[in-house]
Amino acid sequence: MLFSDILGQDHIKTHLTKSASMGRIPHAQLFIGPEGSGTLAIALAYAQYILCSNSDGENSNGNAACNLKFDSVSHPDLHFIYPTVTTEDVKTKPKSLDFIQDWRKFILENPYGGLFDWYNLLGVQNKQGEIRVEDAQEVLKSFALKSYEGGFKVMIIWMADKMNTAAANKLLKLLEEPHDKTLFILISENEEDIIQTIRSRCQVLHFNGLSEAVVAEALIEKHKIEGNLALKIAHQAQGNYNKAVSLLNQDTTEDPFEQWFVVWVRAAFKAKRNAAAIQDLIEWSEKIAGLGRESQKKFIGFCIEMFRQALLLNYQTPKLVYMQPKVAKFKLENFAPFVNGNNITSIFEELSTAMYHIERNGNAKIILTDLSIKLTRLIHKK
Repeated sequence: MLFSDILGQDHIKTHLTKSASMGRIPHAQLFIGPEGSGTLAIALAYAQYILCSNSDGENSNGNAACNLKFDSVSHPDLHFIYPTVTTEDVKTKPKSLDFIQDWRKFILENPYGGLFDWYNLLGVQNKQGEIRVEDAQEVLKSFALKSYEGGFKVMIIWMADKMNTAAANKLLKLLEEPHDKTLFILISENEEDIIQTIRSRCQVLHFNGLSEAVVAEALIEKHKIEGNLALKIAHQAQGNYNKAVSLLNQDTTEDPFEQWFVVWVRAAFKAKRNAAAIQDLIEWSEKIAGLGRESQKKFIGFCIEMFRQALLLNYQTPKLVYMQPKVAKFKLENFAPFVNGNNITSIFEELSTAMYHIERNGNAKIILTDLSIKLTRLIHKK
């Protein structure tokens, strides 16, 4: 991955290349940015720039062999850690090395992919991914040895907020007393979920979502689509290139989310005047509870955004509204009057609490049924 392949983020690319060219490479850096903003892609380009001693031309200086290793994500001095789960092939104590072939496939197919895409590739089902202490032990082993090519050793820790306490504590010692010519690049979408002792030892770089112009230009150049369609998709993607590609390919990942959301709020409206409709909410809760936990969390995140979009429409800011539900006879403008300043805070708190309990392996059916009954009351609050 070369810097010239990265979409936008010019100020970050300039900062990284200049500091590397001047020999000012912090031993630990934390890249914080939303999904689809290019944090992983830039981490790969930065690692390639350093390990291959690339110049501003990036692929010059006679480093073709080094750059070829990056084309297959197989440079011996480049290491990765990422969330994993137990599978049919790895039944206990999973670690990143156990899934390296899947990881390489994931990077090569879509370096802008998100955590949900990675979990889908692994087939997590009802499990939740985690970076375990076994990974931290592998880091200690790898960094105890000299680099293969005599230069830096780079460790990219993707979704560092998924480290459990044991892994974080073991990694902390390496960050406090780093070996010579080692570079840790931690990547996360949620800075506050990373323990303070690790954050304080990293140089933090914040990434913004990509601009609509950058996303549209990439869609036109890479996927050869018409300009107006590219701009429409870029607006809906909200700075997330991964989402833009999914929308372009008519990925239906979120289509059932829309359907489930509409069924949910319609049942909540009915239940206010018809107690029998409570049964519809219970059946809905059972259906969503049958999904994997990661799908449940993603769906709740989708619901939060739907309520937010309705609120923006209710408060007469249509330019900020990008969601366009396709469910029959459901219009966001008709739903918007029921989302206002008197209930949005409570709705958000209930959805956030439900996600919190699902993350901690609570009984999804009980959590979602409780959430549904509360929504019945909140949705009618004037």
